[in-house]
Amino acid sequence: MKHLRTIPLTAAVSALVPGTMLAARPDKAPEPAENPDHINFVLINLDDAGLGDFSYTGAVNYKTPNIDRLAGEGMRFTNFYAVQPISGASRAGLLTGCYPNRIGFAHAPSPGCPYGINDSEETIAEVLKKRDYATAIFGKWHLGDAEKFLPLQHGFDRWYGLPYSNDMWPFHPQWDFPDLPTYEGNTVLGYNLDQSPLTTEYTRRSVEFIRENKDRPFFLYLAHSMPHVPLAVSDKFKGKSGQGLYGDVMMELDWSVGEVMQTLEELGLDRNTLVIFTSDNGPWIAYGNHAGSTAGLREAKATTFNGGLRVPFIAYWKGRIPEGTVCNSLASNIDILPTFASLAGAPLPDHKIDGLSMVPMLENPDTDPVRAELALYYQDNSLEAITDGTYKLIFPHPYLGYGMPGNDGKPGKMVNLKVEECELYDMRRDPGERYNIISQQPEVAKRLNEAADRYRRDLGDDLTGHEGNGRRKPGYR
Repeated sequence: MKHLRTIPLTAAVSALVPGTMLAARPDKAPEPAENPDHINFVLINLDDAGLGDFSYTGAVNYKTPNIDRLAGEGMRFTNFYAVQPISGASRAGLLTGCYPNRIGFAHAPSPGCPYGINDSEETIAEVLKKRDYATAIFGKWHLGDAEKFLPLQHGFDRWYGLPYSNDMWPFHPQWDFPDLPTYEGNTVLGYNLDQSPLTTEYTRRSVEFIRENKDRPFFLYLAHSMPHVPLAVSDKFKGKSGQGLYGDVMMELDWSVGEVMQTLEELGLDRNTLVIFTSDNGPWIAYGNHAGSTAGLREAKATTFNGGLRVPFIAYWKGRIPEGTVCNSLASNIDILPTFASLAGAPLPDHKIDGLSMVPMLENPDTDPVRAELALYYQDNSLEAITDGTYKLIFPHPYLGYGMPGNDGKPGKMVNLKVEECELYDMRRDPGERYNIISQQPEVAKRLNEAADRYRRDLGDDLTGHEGNGRRKPGYR
């Protein structure tokens, strides 16, 4: 594939952000930026999309040409993890750059939950506000539903969407919640609406926001509600795929990406806009033909096996990120906030965060990894696994495994299972976590367990009885 001529991201930052401390490499002179005043950020986050749900990763009976184009003309990461395998915690981590359990998030909060994001935490939007960014979220929030927890109280200028997952209402066969109020300034969709227009409406508003803010720096968080169940699709894509409703939904999400990209290109913003495409966790395969594909990884959403945590990640920035490249280094969605902050020249929060800037890897996918390991927590505050990107050590823990899947929107059977003893897997040769090699690599297991002990002291661990001394409280109503 032909590669674009690129300049280092450090040089791009120096050109785009006056006064930044980052400098260009001395052997390469920076090219002039199309808009020397700022860098824009577009973050597209799908809900429950699997690693195998796109044409470029093996999807069948439907095509995702716009997402494929992002992958082909940008950089895709093969070893990228959601920080937790459930949406509320994952999104809390993404938006704050912190392990969710550091800031009091352990689950996916449901309507009326007494806790949410603390006022003392800083979201990506609040960090970028320090550089005078226009900010908007269209789609799912999931960091609390009291007014004090909502997007406009945490750095966003505009919001239209759902405070929780789209199944947390009477449309889901196992839930029954009342309508939520509409708070002043935050457009909270009612809980009895037809979901079929959601993807289109989020997209329309996103395009409108880009057009309105084309002459100033902006951060757009397009947080789709799909393909989380219950699935819904607009008439323009209904019945268009060869994989039923799920394929139709994926085709519409791909269309959405295309609309955003077309707008950036039409306005000449693609050369000073970093576009990130990812998912909040793995697919919910209990829903059978209404669920996505893990691409052969073990288990799925709501487990710390790779099927629940490894998610797609594509970074696209025309003329800046090398075209058609692949990064195999370990990274996580908690690394997005410090990456944006670094590129925007915005100061990080004063309190401790856990994310690390991916700028060196975006500039050169073969550079040394910025992250030494990632702790994998779930179920309140249980450290269930840890990975250094090459190996993954799994600790004894109970979990709900997947039995016979459901069909046509009804969930299948879940099975109580347990990891009885520590398991070690080679992520290079066995990302499906099928062959336990702990007897062959005891020193690796020892090293990873020592790293895990550092997290236990800092963040705690219910499995071993550690409280942790670095945890902060969430906000309360």
